[in-house]
Amino acid sequence: MTSLLIAGASYASGDPPEALTPFAASGVDASSDVPQVSHVATVLWRQFRVNRPESALIAQAVMTAASRYAVSPIILLAVIATESGFDRHAVSIAGARGLMQILPAAHPQLVSSGHDLSEPTENIRIGSSILREYLDASGGDLDLALKRYSGGGRGYAQRVAFHMREFSAVLQDPSPDAAHGEFADSH
Repeated sequence: MTSLLIAGASYASGDPPEALTPFAASGVDASSDVPQVSHVATVLWRQFRVNRPESALIAQAVMTAASRYAVSPIILLAVIATESGFDRHAVSIAGARGLMQILPAAHPQLVSSGHDLSEPTENIRIGSSILREYLDASGGDLDLALKRYSGGGRGYAQRVAFHMREFSAVLQDPSPDAAHGEFADSH
């Protein structure tokens, strides 16, 4: 089982998280240097063909939510890659919407009729809040949290872990050439 210990005490106390700690099975060290917004944006632009202004908006939203909810930005990026492939207008058959595929009917307390779930900042904020809640409820077990996030989707946690390894590899090297590496299942 993947055990995730993400600054839980800091989050619970309301203090800002000091550092993200590593977790086991993903092979990703979430405590490593936090990637720069510009580097994340470049990776999204090159690997997922997200236009430049939108890639910068998504990168900033991920980094802000990661800090606010004490979740590694690598995890958030991997969930978005798995859920929508960075298509902010994605809509599932079940009605899940946006980058993190938020299902309004499942989270009425977080999603009011005024929320535009195709807006990256709002979608990532809400999705990160939901994931944080699931992590807390599972005692930090990422597999259990992801199983709940996906509604029990088979192989979902493995697909997220795969994307986490890819993001971790490309984001640990801040050189411009690193962003040219290919993701196996990108668009």
